[in-house]
Amino acid sequence: MATMCDGPLSSLAFQPFAQSAAYGLAAAACGARVFTADLGIGAALVVERGRLRLISRGPLWEQGLTDGLRRQALRRFARWPGLTIVTPEIALAGPGLVPLVTPMTHAVWDLGGDLRAGLDRKWRGHLTAAERKGLALRRDPPGALHRLLTQEAAQRRTHGYRALSADFSRALPPAALQLWEWSPAGEVAAAMCFVRQGASASYHLAWGNQAARQAGVHTLMLWQAALTLRDQGVRWLDLGSINTEDAPGLARFKLGTGAAVKRLGSTLMVLP
Repeated sequence: MATMCDGPLSSLAFQPFAQSAAYGLAAAACGARVFTADLGIGAALVVERGRLRLISRGPLWEQGLTDGLRRQALRRFARWPGLTIVTPEIALAGPGLVPLVTPMTHAVWDLGGDLRAGLDRKWRGHLTAAERKGLALRRDPPGALHRLLTQEAAQRRTHGYRALSADFSRALPPAALQLWEWSPAGEVAAAMCFVRQGASASYHLAWGNQAARQAGVHTLMLWQAALTLRDQGVRWLDLGSINTEDAPGLARFKLGTGAAVKRLGSTLMVLP
């Protein structure tokens, strides 16, 4: 059963999706034991399966702590008859922390200020071209999540990338989701899904066919979603991981918004 995120987990300006109540509810619905761990100097949403505990994009620490204090708190938490794996939002290293996976990099878009002025020149040009086409996007149409999951699963098989399961996405609280579709001639050709958590939101899934790519629909869709989320009080939009080697085009698309590059810490095995 999930214990939802009070205190430090919900008080920070930027909240990673994997440390949100929505993530915890979905993970619990998929069979994991989910709980919020009080580490004394911070808190973490923990996903536990058997003898494995995972903390993703966390813990969320109090301000002004040294790496030594953070490390000690994690090693105390790891005193249990199982394995503890942590991917910290802030890089951490030292005795008792064994690196397993090199750090990932995310694009995080600050939705404060003049968004259009912050766009890359080419990105802004593509947006203007899409706006001139008068493309009609729909927000949260009935059945949108099911349609997107079906198309995205086929896209994933074709391109061979990994993502959270469809069951996980279906288990996310509907109130936390925002979906957008483009359906020229009544047939869905593109869609995007975002998850909102407090003052933060995260890109979750997207799909588009060739016609959508030629029309620049995802540029317009992301732009309209960002404006809507900002109007709802969202300050930070996490556009997900970027990989300039394996997916340079997608990385350029995300960074073209003016999003900042955020490097996470290495995935660590924590020794007690």
